[in-house]
Amino acid sequence: MQKEEKMMIQLLAVDMDGTCLNDKKQISEQTLLALKRANTAGIMVVPTTGRALSCLPYQLQEDRFFRYVISSNGARVTDLETNQTLYRAEISCQDVQNLLRECRKIKLGVSVHVNNQFLLQGELLTLMGRISYGKDIDNTVCEKDIAAFLARENADVEEVQLFFFSKHTREKLKRLLENYPQLTQAWSDRYVELYSPMASKGKALAALSRHLKYTKDQIGCIGDAENDISMFAVSGMRYAMANAIPKLKEKADMLLPSNNDDGVARAISYIFSEI
Repeated sequence: MQKEEKMMIQLLAVDMDGTCLNDKKQISEQTLLALKRANTAGIMVVPTTGRALSCLPYQLQEDRFFRYVISSNGARVTDLETNQTLYRAEISCQDVQNLLRECRKIKLGVSVHVNNQFLLQGELLTLMGRISYGKDIDNTVCEKDIAAFLARENADVEEVQLFFFSKHTREKLKRLLENYPQLTQAWSDRYVELYSPMASKGKALAALSRHLKYTKDQIGCIGDAENDISMFAVSGMRYAMANAIPKLKEKADMLLPSNNDDGVARAISYIFSEI
């Protein structure tokens, strides 16, 4: 029975950072060839990422062999062939403007995803981004005042990232965000991501599968992190990287080698061995 499910995979959602990309923020030649092989064989490869669409890994920007992308942690699903947005779950422009005005009381770095673009506030944060992500963010926009930009454009926001540089600043920000219960929060050691409760990789993947008329057992997914758990819930075949968080490994049907050892290529080889 398990073999029949593997043979039916038509859509493969692949996380980017920590999964498809190694620790050098690159897709190895072996993994890239495996992704193209899957796509050529008729498996719909869908890059699925917390990044804005404009910041896909440069190797995928240069060679767009895929049609659909889930970006900004599921806030957007885009059909690159028609330039159509198939799913959208954004924060209201007004809410983000209000939040950013309050954040001026605290020393924070600010970035947002708007209309599939990645905007960074100020030259210092933009420079730090380029050091971390290299060519992947060549299309990044540097804005002096993002709140003013949003007011001017009247644009809703896919995701907000607020960077803090001390524990004291982090605590101040936590207290401030108590006034925004309508926003989902995801904290790391250096920043917090804020997005709509309707934005998740799982909700976006479910919306795309409905659009394509695929059933759960025709969907596979590969991930490593907390934000990949929701797509495990809507996939018939679930792969976790060796470097994945324990919670994801527990839910996986198969464990793969790490992102530094071409785990994604191994998953695709396994799929083909079952066809």
